[in-house]
Amino acid sequence: MEKVQEYLLPNPDSGPYGMTVGQDNAIWFTENSGNRIGRITTYGEITEFVVPTEDAGLSVIVSSMDGDLWFTENKANKIGRITLDGEITEYSLPNTESGPYGITEGPDGGLWFTQITGNKIGRISTSGEIQEYTLPKAGSFPSFIVTGSDGALWFTENQSNQIGRISTAGKITEFSIPTMNSGPVGITAGPDGALWFVQIIGNHIGRITTSGEICEYSIPTESARPHAITAGNNGYLWFTEWGSNKIGRITVDGEISEYPIPTEKAEPHGIVLGPDGAIWFAEECNQIGRLK
Repeated sequence: MEKVQEYLLPNPDSGPYGMTVGQDNAIWFTENSGNRIGRITTYGEITEFVVPTEDAGLSVIVSSMDGDLWFTENKANKIGRITLDGEITEYSLPNTESGPYGITEGPDGGLWFTQITGNKIGRISTSGEIQEYTLPKAGSFPSFIVTGSDGALWFTENQSNQIGRISTAGKITEFSIPTMNSGPVGITAGPDGALWFVQIIGNHIGRITTSGEICEYSIPTESARPHAITAGNNGYLWFTEWGSNKIGRITVDGEISEYPIPTEKAEPHGIVLGPDGAIWFAEECNQIGRLK
């Protein structure tokens, strides 16, 4: 039987948001309100590191192959980098209104990220060199991004209701979602080789193959407002339900289960599979949750 544990952060109003697992087998997360990068061990020990730029709007974080962690500073228009020892470096984007948000490591060793307000997909090398690719449709609001099984980068377009694909050479392809105005946000690579995404407005979990075929599964709870999604063990995928205060689970066959969070109005956002086999998630109410 699944059980949820919750860990209160040391500082009030931290607003934990994005999550990833570091090569040190700890869970790292962004603090959107607290302007810090946090680290929590599987035993619940918490460490925090202050980001130099004030009110940076810390959003999504990812662990790279070289051991460092990279994160987006949505308000500051910067990409941040933090070592496992807590040393932080920041890289300014060319456009002051880029709004970087999602970020992932590409198969080419670069870090690929979305620009919500800039309407671009960006790439930053580990030495800080930046390239940008403009999306075909203005105001697409690209959100999360992940590497697919085909070696391309896949991302959600929240406002244009599409799933985008960009090759490492910069070629962009887009696929329309059947449900109108579905508001796609989180996306992850599934255990079946497809990409799985959540629809915060459409209240569905979507699946798209690398050839562009889409199917959708309705979430049982109305107004669940799913936000982030991650692949777990045993062929499951897990997602946060920001609106209904639950953690959802879906099989590759589309069967959905839901688990309530003990704290009311926890506002779950980022989610990741921990090294301990548990599902860890960020609660914007100033807690980190663990489901096992």
